[in-house]
Amino acid sequence: MKTLTRRRLLKTTLAGGAAAAFAPYSRVLGANNDLRVAVVGFRSQGSNHIKYFSRIPGVRVVALCDADQNVVDREDKKFKERNEKVDTYVDVRKLLEDKSIDAIITATPNHWHALVTVWACQAGKDVYVEKPVSHNIWEGRKMVEAARKYKRIVQAGTQRRSDEGLAAAFEYIRQGNLGKILRARCYYFSPRGPIGKVDGPQPVPEGVDYNLWTGPAPMAPLMRKKLHYDWHWQWPYGNGDLGNNGIHYIDVCRWALGYTTMAPRTISFGGKFLWDDDRQTPNTQVVYYDYQPAPIIFEMRNLPRKKGDSAMDATYRKTRAPVVIECEGGYYAGGWACDNEGKRIKQFKETGGGGHHANFIQAVRSRKMSDLNADILQGHLSTAACHLGNISYRIGREAPREDIVESIQSNNVLLDAFDRFQEHLLMNVVNVQETPRIMGPWVTIDPETETFVGDFSDQANIHLSRNYREPFVVPEKV
Repeated sequence: MKTLTRRRLLKTTLAGGAAAAFAPYSRVLGANNDLRVAVVGFRSQGSNHIKYFSRIPGVRVVALCDADQNVVDREDKKFKERNEKVDTYVDVRKLLEDKSIDAIITATPNHWHALVTVWACQAGKDVYVEKPVSHNIWEGRKMVEAARKYKRIVQAGTQRRSDEGLAAAFEYIRQGNLGKILRARCYYFSPRGPIGKVDGPQPVPEGVDYNLWTGPAPMAPLMRKKLHYDWHWQWPYGNGDLGNNGIHYIDVCRWALGYTTMAPRTISFGGKFLWDDDRQTPNTQVVYYDYQPAPIIFEMRNLPRKKGDSAMDATYRKTRAPVVIECEGGYYAGGWACDNEGKRIKQFKETGGGGHHANFIQAVRSRKMSDLNADILQGHLSTAACHLGNISYRIGREAPREDIVESIQSNNVLLDAFDRFQEHLLMNVVNVQETPRIMGPWVTIDPETETFVGDFSDQANIHLSRNYREPFVVPEKV
C-alpha cells in the first residue's frame, strides 16, 4: 500500500463537487412533525433498521438506497404490499439531494460508513451509522469533525450503550462496591466456517452496481465466492470479527472503565488457522489495550472448543458472559456482581439496548448531542480500538512460541491469555508449522494527534488511512 499524504488528499477534497451538491440544509421540526428517514444499505442489518424506525411514533421511512437493485426491489415490494410509498435509489448521492429527508440510517459495508456519514452531515442530515463506524482511524475522526461542524446528531450503532442494566451496573462499580477496578476482559467466541477459495475473478451478481458497491475502495475484481457479507474478512472492505462484533464488547469495556481516549499502547497476536480460503483476517485473535490503571483484554475465536465439536469455549471464569469487569473485591459478568469466589451479590437486568433507535430520534428532536447514548465520538474511539488491534496484527510477523513468550513475559495477564490461546490451538489440532502464529508488535499512538509514534510507527501509520478512489473521497476538510 502506498503512503497516503495529506497534501494528496487535500487536492481530492470533496471530489466531484460534493460540497456544492450537498449544501447544508435542515428542516425546521415541530414537536409533532413526522421525521422523514432514509435507510442506506439494507441487505442484512439495514432491513432491521427499517422495521425498528418504522415502529417509532412520528417517524416515517420514506427512502431506500442500496447498490444492489435486487435488495432494493425486495424491500420496495414490502412497502407496496403495505400500501406505503417509498422512494428508491441505487446511488446515495442522488438520495442526499432530497432536502425533505431529515436523517440517514446507514448499514452499508464498513468501507462506506465514513463517506455516507460525512456527505449526509454536509447535506444537513442527522445520521445513525452502524458499527464499526469507520474503516480506518483517520476517517473516523473526519466523521466526528463533520458532525461537529454541521451541528448534526450522529449516533453510533453500538446499542449496548442504551442498556439501562449495564448503566446501573457500571455506576455500582464506580461507587467502589467491588473495590478498585483491575481490568476488563471481553470475548467474541462464535463459530464461522471457511468462505471458500476461488481460482480467479468471480462474476459480479446481476443487478449490483459494482462501481458504487466498491466506492472508496480500490476497484478490483471480485475475489471471493460471495459478494455480500464475506467482505467482512477481506481488508479492503472489512475489519474482521474484531471490527464486526468485537467492537460491541470493547465499547462496553471502555464505557465501564470510563476511558475517553485511545489506549496509549496496543499489542495483538493470532492467526488464520486450519482454513485455506480467501479470508484475509484472523479467525483467532488476542488484543491487549494497555490502558492505565486498568487494561482491556479482548479474545476472539471462530474455531470450536476442540476438533470435531460444535460448542465454543467458555470465557474466562467459565462464564458465558462476553464482558467481565474484574475488581479487587469481585467482578461483574452476565448481569451479576459477584465476589471473588463467584457468589452472587447483586443482579442487574441487562436489556441489550433495545431503545437505541428511539434514543437517536429523541436527540434528533431535542437537537442536544448530550441526549445521545452513543455519540459518534464514542463510536470513533471504540472503533479505533479495533483498528489498533488489527494494525498491530497486520504489521506483525510469524513467531515461534518462545519469541512470543519472551516479548510478553513481564505481563502476567498477557501470558495467561497466550496460554489460553495455545491450549485452544492444541485442542483444535492446529499445526503451527503449517499455519504459524502472527505476533504483532507493541504500537504506541499519540491520543492528541491520533498518529503512531515510536517503534514501528512508520509501518503502523501506513494503516491510519487509505488511498481513496475518486470521486469517493473522504475529504481532508469536511
